[in-house]
Amino acid sequence: MKLAYTAYGEGLPFVIAHGLFGSGRNWTSFAKSVSGDWRAMTVDLRNHGESPWDDSMDYPAMGKDLLALIESEADGSAVMLGHSMGGKAAMAAALARPEAIAALIVVDIAPVVYAQSHAGYVEALQAIALDTITRRAEADAALADAIPEPGLRQILLQNLDFRDGRSRWKLNLDAILSNIDALMDFPFDADKSQYEGPALFVAGGKSDYMTPDHQAAIRGFFPNAQIEVIDGAGHWVHAEKPLELGTLVASFLNGL
Repeated sequence: MKLAYTAYGEGLPFVIAHGLFGSGRNWTSFAKSVSGDWRAMTVDLRNHGESPWDDSMDYPAMGKDLLALIESEADGSAVMLGHSMGGKAAMAAALARPEAIAALIVVDIAPVVYAQSHAGYVEALQAIALDTITRRAEADAALADAIPEPGLRQILLQNLDFRDGRSRWKLNLDAILSNIDALMDFPFDADKSQYEGPALFVAGGKSDYMTPDHQAAIRGFFPNAQIEVIDGAGHWVHAEKPLELGTLVASFLNGL
């Protein structure tokens, strides 16, 4: 699948993959901050943003999407950063074709199966009668009972698009819901697949997506992984602690 992306700066390719319900736009500020040394490419993963929709949405498929982008737009090799779902997609790409990933950076996700499901968020978005929505504030009010956290609603509502006088989701909600178990999964075996290149795993100190209990799984797939924690950050590390994340990434890349 040919993914949509936006590039910033010149230099060696640095591909950035967002999390579930996100888009490349979520990483614009970070991409601009590294664009003095890199060609930072913020992608929209399948069924998100401006990229094509498809009924299939598992990590082997998303990893292949990223590898195709690297092959066609980055001369076959790039530094790869992924957050949450994008982190698992980046890991899938690195495990499938290690030589294409010059270095791997994973933000607040581990190569494990997660029990929590985000199906409720998808169903809440699907329940909104889009033909009655003319402003984002109206959609926010409609979501308030199902999703009481204002910050989370704002993240989700970034996917609401107004075009030609009509509102629409820039997410393939049906595909996300039907593949939700695959998105919680990590269908790889460390005895069969490893990435031995340089890797940095960054956890939010207040997040439960990546904890000390996950370190064995990380090192099983990525034996040369450097693991760091940013205190005070939740799951949305790049939004909550952008300077701290930027410093860690810069230090890691400078050491390559």
